[in-house]
Amino acid sequence: MKKIFLIILSGVSLVACKQDFTNPGAIADTDAFSTPRGLAGVAVGLQNVYSNGRLSPVYTGITSAGALTNEFRLMNAGNNDEFQLFTGGAVVDNLNGVVGNMWTWNNKIIYDADKVLEGANKLGDKTYASGLIAYASIFKALAIGNLAMFFEQIPAAPGTQAAPAAFQSRADGFRRAVTTLRAAQTAIGANAPSAAFFANVPATITTAYFNNTINALIARYSLFAGDYTSALTAANAVDLSYGGSVLGYDAIVTNPIFTTVTATNNVYQILDSTLGLPTTLAPDLTDQRIPFYTALNTTIAPRYRIRGFYNSATQAIPVYLPDEMRLIRAECNVRQATPNLTAAVTEINAVRTQLPSADPFGVGGGLAAYSGTVSAPALLDEIYRQRCIELCMSGMRLEDNRRFGRPSSERRRTFFPYPSRERDNNPNTPADPAN
Repeated sequence: MKKIFLIILSGVSLVACKQDFTNPGAIADTDAFSTPRGLAGVAVGLQNVYSNGRLSPVYTGITSAGALTNEFRLMNAGNNDEFQLFTGGAVVDNLNGVVGNMWTWNNKIIYDADKVLEGANKLGDKTYASGLIAYASIFKALAIGNLAMFFEQIPAAPGTQAAPAAFQSRADGFRRAVTTLRAAQTAIGANAPSAAFFANVPATITTAYFNNTINALIARYSLFAGDYTSALTAANAVDLSYGGSVLGYDAIVTNPIFTTVTATNNVYQILDSTLGLPTTLAPDLTDQRIPFYTALNTTIAPRYRIRGFYNSATQAIPVYLPDEMRLIRAECNVRQATPNLTAAVTEINAVRTQLPSADPFGVGGGLAAYSGTVSAPALLDEIYRQRCIELCMSGMRLEDNRRFGRPSSERRRTFFPYPSRERDNNPNTPADPAN
């Protein structure tokens, strides 16, 4: 990966959504947000904040979804914030550190991305600007989507001391993420990002990365918003042979799940070969995705260990998997106004029967084709099962669990309470959900 400078514009102690992010030791906003290279540095910093360390949305999203939906087992109750998540219900309080970090750092990414977008739109070089817009928009959309997956309402936009942030429904949040991504599509469609832009960002960022990642995220968040037509169209536009949409790591910036969890065996581990699914939905033991996502240890408990994309310090994490797109297409074909159950079965079978060698990331079931009932309820059950297996440890299972109408007994909490740091500083903060 190219060595580039990262500009961090705000300190760790962020207060609510009033967004007064200051750091006296950081580069001035006027420099960071007014020059092409400065803006590129901030854009790269968005990826760093999103993916680096225990505070990051990567860690908080994967940990929260897995703890709340039984993907994981707690290894050490002394990790109090994680212990609260594994207990669930009212035990998850407004001071929980994982919840608070999820809120703070996703909101920081949105704030800084907006500043990049504002600066990019003022640049004279539109081919450089379009790359900045696409890059910042991807991480802004991911941050909005993360908040909307875990909170009933989210800030509609960054606020100020004088005008604290107003809130919007989570569905409107997903729609806002899609709007952000469509604006990025328009920008790169009008002016292809230049070589000068690509020279200032990681080598993994390419035109193919932009085109596929943007369409994949439009498909994801359109699905979550209930816009099945848009989700299906966007999923169809993703090249399923492309495997370059990843969050990269190296010896300095390491994979946060491996470093904090897998390597220590002291926070949580994968539950077992069921991946936490109930008996009626549990994976077939011949499913080749089970040994992909889990490892066995016969000498030190627990027997089942995390593997998959969290097996080394430098292992990259996909932003999306190609088969997520197939499963989005399957779900849309079932849920749209005029269901196409035959097309849904075709997509399900493509996921079930795919061999690991045929997938860009080596994820494949190698199973027989679907042989169950071909009805909307039965196919939705199968799609949910396949999503839970295929997208294990992706941070999306809580969203899926609610969307598919699974029993509340299959999750330890439905939505998070709002962090005290928000409630204490923003009078617009909604009431906490019951659980």
